[in-house]
Amino acid sequence: MFQPRRTLSSPDWLDEDGVKIYTISADNSEVDQGKYLRRLQAIKQIRSVDWPATPAFVIFHEGASCPYLVLAWWGNDNELFTSVSALVGSSWVEDPARFSFCLWDLEVMWFERNAFVELVYCERPDIGAYRAARFQSSGDHHEDSLS
Repeated sequence: MFQPRRTLSSPDWLDEDGVKIYTISADNSEVDQGKYLRRLQAIKQIRSVDWPATPAFVIFHEGASCPYLVLAWWGNDNELFTSVSALVGSSWVEDPARFSFCLWDLEVMWFERNAFVELVYCERPDIGAYRAARFQSSGDHHEDSLS
């Protein structure tokens, strides 16, 4: 049965290329971002994306069954590309036939869609404002930092 999950982020939660970082936890505990960072770098390195110039976000999701890393980036003008990895045992696996983003990740994606439209896919794109805009949920209510 659906139960809200705590989703956190902060304008200063960026990786070295400006990818926005979110955390979600099935048990509402703090998420150790450190265990996800190496995988994030590996996923980014195998793609031909100019990360510092690309609007992008990542979700470090401590799921009920295993940890998930959901990397999403905007390209081809208005398309959202995604990569989902799951930590199975001691190995990260990216297999679209087995793993995808989930119900809780979609809340972040909807916010990110709106932030992208308002702040990047517009007359005066502002990637800095996009990177500062964040969705958050305490597990029982939601906030956002768009206008």
